[in-house]
Amino acid sequence: MKKLICGILTVAMASLLMVGCGGGAEKKAAAPAAGDGKKVVVKIGATPVPHAELLNFVKPQLAKEGVDLQVMEFTDYVKPNLSLSDKELDANFFQHIPFLEKTCQERNMKLTVLDKIHIEPMGCYSKKYKSLKDLPSGAKVAIPNDPTNGGRSLMLLEAAGLLKLKEGKGITATPNDLAANPKSLKIIEVESATLPRALDDTDLAVINSNFAMEAKLNPVKDSLFIEKDSPYANIIAVRAGDEKRPELLKVAKALKTPEVKKFIEDKYKGAVVPAF
Repeated sequence: MKKLICGILTVAMASLLMVGCGGGAEKKAAAPAAGDGKKVVVKIGATPVPHAELLNFVKPQLAKEGVDLQVMEFTDYVKPNLSLSDKELDANFFQHIPFLEKTCQERNMKLTVLDKIHIEPMGCYSKKYKSLKDLPSGAKVAIPNDPTNGGRSLMLLEAAGLLKLKEGKGITATPNDLAANPKSLKIIEVESATLPRALDDTDLAVINSNFAMEAKLNPVKDSLFIEKDSPYANIIAVRAGDEKRPELLKVAKALKTPEVKKFIEDKYKGAVVPAF
C-alpha cells in the first residue's frame, strides 16, 4: 500500500512539474524579444537654433535605424545639463567643451563629450553704430554672464582691438582682468539668451551665433566683428559611462554626414560652420 501511494504521488508531482515548466515556456515564448520591431527612444535637450534644427533634420534617418529621436528644446544654458545629470535626458546639444567642463566642476556633475559637431562664431553687434571705430568713449558693452562665454567675449573684444587682457588671462577672464581699456568701455554682464534684447539699451553686444540667429541677426552680415577659426566646437554631451551606447553613437554619426554638412553650409551660410 505504501509503495502504491508513493507511486501515485511521484506521478502527480511529475505531472505538476511538467505543467509548470510548460507554462513557463509558453510565457517566455509569448513575451516579445527585446528590440523586436521597436525603436529605442533617445531624448536630447537642445537650444532651438541651430541645434534643434540639426537634430530634426536627421530625425527621419535615425527612425530608419531604429532610433526614435525626441528633441526637447531649452532657451537657457543651465537646465540642459541639470536635466541630463538628473537622467531626464539621454544627451544634450547646445554647448562647447569649456562650458561643459566649467559646469561639471561647479556643480559636481559627471558629464562628458560624445562628439564635436559644429562651430558658432561669436560676434559683436550694434544697433547704433556701423563700425567699431565709431564706438564713443564710455560705450556700454554687453557680454554673456556665464564664465566661459564671458571670457570668450572679452577675448573677442581684445582681438577687435577694443581692450587688452592681463597676461595669461583667456577663457576664464572677467571684466576685472582688463590690462588696458582705452575707450573706457563699460562692460555689462547679461544672461546670454537676453543679449539680443540688450542691443536696445547698450552700444554694443557680444552675442553667441545661436541667439543672434534666433533674433533674426545674420552673424556674417550683421556683426561688426566676428570670431575667426573659433576653437569652441559645439558638442553632444552625455553622462559619463554612456559614451558607447549604440543609439547615442548613431545620433552622433547621423549629425556628421555629408548631407548634414551641406545643410549647415546652405542654411546658415557661414553663421554655423561644420566641425567635421
